Amino acid sequence: MRDVLEVLEFPRVRALLAERAKTPLGRERALALAPLSREEAERRHQLTQEAQSYPYALPEAGALREAYQKALSGGRLSGPELLRAAQALEGAMALKRELLPLENALSQVAAAIGDHTPFLERVKRALDEEGAVKDEASPHLLQIRRELRPLRQEILDRLYALMDRHREAFQDRFVTLRRDRYCVPVKAGFAQKVPGILLDESESGATLFLEPLSVVKLNNRLQALRLKEEEEVNRILRELSERLAGDEGVPGTLEALALLDLVQAQAALAKDLGLVRPRFGERYELGEAFHPLIPNPVKNSFALDERTRLILISGPNMGGKTALLKTLGLAVLMAQAGLFVGAKKALLAWPDRVFADIGDEQSLQESLSTFAGHLKRLKEMLEEATPQSLVLIDELGSGTDPEEGAALSQAILEALLERGVKGMVTTHLSPLKAFAQGREGIQNASMRFDLEALRPTYELVLGVPGRSYALAIARRLSLPEAVLRRAEAILPEGGRLEALLERLEEERLRLEEEKRRLEETLARAEALRRELERREADYQKEREARLEALEAEVRERLLAVEAELKAIREKARTESKRDALRELMELRARYAK
Repeated sequence: MRDVLEVLEFPRVRALLAERAKTPLGRERALALAPLSREEAERRHQLTQEAQSYPYALPEAGALREAYQKALSGGRLSGPELLRAAQALEGAMALKRELLPLENALSQVAAAIGDHTPFLERVKRALDEEGAVKDEASPHLLQIRRELRPLRQEILDRLYALMDRHREAFQDRFVTLRRDRYCVPVKAGFAQKVPGILLDESESGATLFLEPLSVVKLNNRLQALRLKEEEEVNRILRELSERLAGDEGVPGTLEALALLDLVQAQAALAKDLGLVRPRFGERYELGEAFHPLIPNPVKNSFALDERTRLILISGPNMGGKTALLKTLGLAVLMAQAGLFVGAKKALLAWPDRVFADIGDEQSLQESLSTFAGHLKRLKEMLEEATPQSLVLIDELGSGTDPEEGAALSQAILEALLERGVKGMVTTHLSPLKAFAQGREGIQNASMRFDLEALRPTYELVLGVPGRSYALAIARRLSLPEAVLRRAEAILPEGGRLEALLERLEEERLRLEEEKRRLEETLARAEALRRELERREADYQKEREARLEALEAEVRERLLAVEAELKAIREKARTESKRDALRELMELRARYAK
């Protein structure tokens, strides 16, 4: 059987994941991704969620791994190779310091990054920023280079002095190297004026490159020192390579960096495709599930549990039945591999095995017919599937006589139900729809078809079996009703069932439309009720505010009257009672209006 990962297009998910990895290690992990243990899958889900909320920079782990493998095999690394390895290790340790304070799943991964301080300190002492070996890398190298510099300068001084004395004998005033020895460019006709050893000549023969006898011993000494320098540099590079190979923390660091890259790629994939973190339980419940590899997919919701263990999906070709099977199967595989899945809500059981008989996987090696190939895979399911298994069967009963195929398919469904497996099955066979209708453990479903536009909508309709829509399309295209009724009468029992299903579907669509209108009316009524409640609340607030204002005004006037009365009484007591009486009458007249 073709591997279920291939059947459900899991390698395409791997490829998309690998595109989002930042390092060769992460890409390799992505391309090799497969279902994990439940504990590890849940850990990866947590890591992915944390990587979504906390982005981090990764060092170049690819260069580190190449250098480490070369060093392990006994190879001597170059200075730049060692420098790149050291930079990666330094970056890894910095990442560890960054993630550890988070105290979460990411910090647990980062904790596996080793302490490479001894190696890094030795590299810093030995190599400069370009990867060249420093003079201070060893006392011996420092001594050699201290001897080399004045010796080289003495050779140059002697050669330039020679050229200044015999300017006519030289093409140009410069010193060059031939055979790793300093020499000067002499005109061919003046060789006798510059005694020395011929090292090379120009292509035209007009210039001879001579090593004057006055610097032969110095050049010999220089070459000997250069050999010692090369030997010491190689020794230092070999020592650094051995230090890297002997650093026992490197494998753990590489493993941690690979995983950190992988989960960051998983977070990017989840964001780009709109995936959600799955939860594991005892049943399958997907809300607004979609196939993550299909552009602009239609989303569907469904569930598999002890009450509904199998969903039998029927309907027209190219209506999305196979894609729905793959949606469920791929969601399970992605969840088991630690990935987020295509849905708004995802609760998934943990199957002990996923069986998939999808598409034409005819085995040419065994010369099996399409039907025999299906039977071989179905036989494996019947023999090996358990109540914890998930089965996905596409076009059950196809490839043979419909009557015999229906009988065999019904027996297979009965056996699967008896074994307690969960799964999805697609079919075109009417007897299977009748078998599933009202039977415990299995539910009919169909893919909706738009009779107005004469095209599938890819929407799953639970509880209603699908049909071919031949008569419905004919009626939609206004074929004579007498012809349609005669066609319905000619139909065998299964065909009459199809016709009945068509009428039921039409009635269902009518009821759905009526339900939609009622829901819209109810929504408008509810909106009106809320508006009336809002207006009543506003009126009450305004009424209370006005009453409060009126009450305040009355209190203010009462206080004013009391003050005036007090003043009148005081005037009557101390001054003219006539004037007090007059003011009292005026006050009464003012407030009587």
